[in-house]
Formats: sequence, structure tokens, C-alpha cells
Amino acid sequence: MNLTLLLDMVAEGMPDRVLVGAIKTGLTATGLRERAISAGGLITGYDPDTVVYLGGNSPAFAVALFGAAYAGRKFLPVSYRLGGEQLRQILARQDNPLVITDTPELTGGGRAITIREFVRGVSEPTSEPGTPDFDPDAVAVLLMTSGTTAAPKSAVLRHRHLTSYIFGSVEFAAAHEKEATIVSVPPYHIAAVASLLSNLYAGRRICYLDQFTAAGWLTLVREQQITHAMVVPTMLVRIVDELTSRGEYGPPSLRSLSYGGAAISERVLARALALFPVTGFVNAYGLTETASSIAVLGPEEHRQAQCSDNPRLRARLLSVGRPLPDVEIEVRGPDGSPCPPGEAGEIVVRGPQVAGEYVETGSQVDEQGWFPTRDHGYLDQDGYLFVRDRADDTIIRGGENIAPSEIETVLTRHPDVTDAAVTGVPDEEWGQRIAAFVVLAPGASLDAATLRAWTLARLRRSKTPDEIVFLGELPRTPTGKVLRRELVSMVAGHG
Repeated sequence: MNLTLLLDMVAEGMPDRVLVGAIKTGLTATGLRERAISAGGLITGYDPDTVVYLGGNSPAFAVALFGAAYAGRKFLPVSYRLGGEQLRQILARQDNPLVITDTPELTGGGRAITIREFVRGVSEPTSEPGTPDFDPDAVAVLLMTSGTTAAPKSAVLRHRHLTSYIFGSVEFAAAHEKEATIVSVPPYHIAAVASLLSNLYAGRRICYLDQFTAAGWLTLVREQQITHAMVVPTMLVRIVDELTSRGEYGPPSLRSLSYGGAAISERVLARALALFPVTGFVNAYGLTETASSIAVLGPEEHRQAQCSDNPRLRARLLSVGRPLPDVEIEVRGPDGSPCPPGEAGEIVVRGPQVAGEYVETGSQVDEQGWFPTRDHGYLDQDGYLFVRDRADDTIIRGGENIAPSEIETVLTRHPDVTDAAVTGVPDEEWGQRIAAFVVLAPGASLDAATLRAWTLARLRRSKTPDEIVFLGELPRTPTGKVLRRELVSMVAGHG
């Protein structure tokens, strides 16, 4: 199986359906395939090993991804927010790259074609790319990991991993011709790649929003009658705040709102559910290394948990749901044995979509097919997965393992706190001490001593922050993950 098969199926099954862009001017399935094949020929003419896409959200991203697949080349979308030196370091690690970008000056003199030239060059059918290697085990996409606690790595996704995810989770042509989705996550994130493939295969039109703002997102949803959307929690917070300031409810056309990529607070989720009363919410948990989602909490489970008086059912609102049909998930203790329900350990996953491979270190999948996610969490007695923290985020204070998420949950329950992150910083006496970084609600006045007292009343002393730093906002990746390395650097060496 190859990614080109997905587009071939769509173009043959619904050739005239507009699938990328505005309903009146967007690309049909046939048009997208013609441009992708033309792009494959253009790419083959440059004869690169890797196609690097350095741009924003637009139909050019879709054409470039499938064009690389038709040409039998690896596709690497990279953040255009990187500095020149960071970008050159990434390019130096690639095999014979061709960069598609509107900022060729950042490539350090490497081979580049502007996005405008690329779009113009593929607008009319040209020579086909020849006979590429359609080996399902060939590398399809490379993605840089977020690097929130360490240097980013290059995750490897082969054609079979991505097609397995699509065939195992999406029904072909299941979407009505009036359905449309908005994509506002950046192209270099697995969610953008998976969204393109899954919505295209379902037959759902894709509208791209390049620069996210809550107001811009709401406008596009209304103008294009968007029915489906995926956001990261920081985006959802801003959308909720925008609707609250306007005194409005969410657009009624929106039937499904998926969120994931980082933790979300119970208070934000409750506000969102109230402001989108006719929208089905989906919490999707996955990793770059698993070719997107491996567990999902669906709309009915959200509403059931929201309305339940049963503490066990209510708690599911903060779970990430249950595994997809072709995915197995276990939680294991330090000795590698499965943990009983409710006991936390490391989350490991197995299935045909799981890659678990990096350019730098090779495959991390064991002989039985299990990949260690480095996430900690637990399964409840009904098989619902609760994700706590990354293993690298665990604070070890005086020999005690402390989960930052437990403290963050308590902090964000304070009515004056809108956001919080907790991390460990070096300490000569305790090994690590606990530092909390807190964002207050507009107009709120709260001092560190009062907030420490709030935490101490709800957690034991060893889990109470040793220091609290108030910030205007937390440093995050564009996909909402907290950059803990930056937080540590703010206070390291001050203890």
C-alpha cells in the first residue's frame, strides 16, 4: 500500500467532488491528482532524495505531499518559524534535499523552489514521474518531534504505517458532499498529515487556515459552513474566550470538534461543551511515532460523562478514551509487567500503524511489536486510558517520583488561575525542587504564598511547589505542548 493509492481511489470514486479549498474555487479530486502527478514529475526532474516543505497551510501542502509520494521521495514538512541556523542544521541532516519554500534565503544556498513557482509549475499536466518505488515499506514522511524536553528527532513514517491508520479508522467516501473540515494545525505536525489523508479518503472537503486566531477560525467556520474541526487545547481556550467575550454560542454547522496534542483542563472542557451544545466532541490521543491517533473518546462518551453523577463515569471526561480497533495498549510497571486497572505506569502500544522509528536511533519497537511511548498513565477497569505525563517530565524530589500533572490540576482549579505548568529544576539538597509557572486570569491578583497555601491544603507538603513564577503566558509549541526546557532555564541555578 502506498499513499498514492488513497488519492487514486478518491479520484476514481468521486472525481468531481471539491476536496481542497473553497467550495466554488477549490480543487476537485481529479484536479488534485493531476497536480500531484505533475508535481511528481517536477520533483523527479530535480532528483532529490527528500522533499522539504517549508511553508504554511495551503493546498500546496497537499499537492507537495502527494507529489513526493508519486515521485517515490521522502516528504519532510518543517516549521517556517525556525531560525536560519536551526533550519540549516535540519537540512544538513537530510539526503540530497529539495526545499519548497517562500523563504529560500533561509536554506543557506541549498536547492530550493518557491511555493509560487511550485504551484505554477504543477498547474497544468506535464510528464508523469515515471515508475516510482511503491514499496509499502518505503519511507513516506519524516516529521521532527516537538523536542519539549530534549533535542528534536526525525520520526520515520513508512507508507504502510500511514495507510494502515487510514484503512483502520476511516470509512471510504463516508462523508456527505456538503461536509467540510477546517485545518488550523501547522503542516509539520502529524495531525496535519493525518487530517489531510483521513478527510480526503472520507470525501470531506478541507479548508486551510494558515494563521490561527480565534476570530479568524470562527469566521472561516461560518463562511464555509464547516462541519468538522480539529484543534489543540490552546486553540480551544482562545475560541472559548472569544465566544464568551461576544456572548455567543459556537457555529451550529459544526457537528464534530476533535481536540488533542496536549493536556486540557476540566474547566476549559466544561466551558467548551456548554458553548457548543450541538457539537460532538472527540478527544484523540496519538503520537507522531504512531501515525496519529491510537485512542479516542467519542461524542456520546463526552456528554454521558458530563451529565453523570457517577464519579467513575464523570472521571472519563479527562480520559483519552479507548484504543482504536487495530491498536493494543498496555500500561506497564518498572519491571515490565502489566499494571492492574488504576495503577500508573508507562504506556506501550502495538499495531500496524505504529512506526516507533527515528532516523537518528533506528527502531524502538521490541521483538513483540511493542513501542514505549514514554508517556505515563493508567487504564481504568473499563479500558479507558488516562494520560498523565511524559516520563521525562517526572520530578524526582528526595527519591520520590512526582507527576507534574497532579500539581497542575490542583493549581488550575484555583478560580484566579487560567494556566499552569510544573517542572523539576536542579537542587543540591533534594536532587530536584518543584517549580510552578502560573498564568493568572485577567485582572486577578494572587500572590505566591496564597497559591502555595491553596496547593498545600489539597496535596501533601512534598508535592507543594517550592517556588512559583507568574507569567503572562506559558511558552508552548504551535501545537500546544509546554516547552519545559525554557521553563527550567528561567529558574535553574537560583536554588
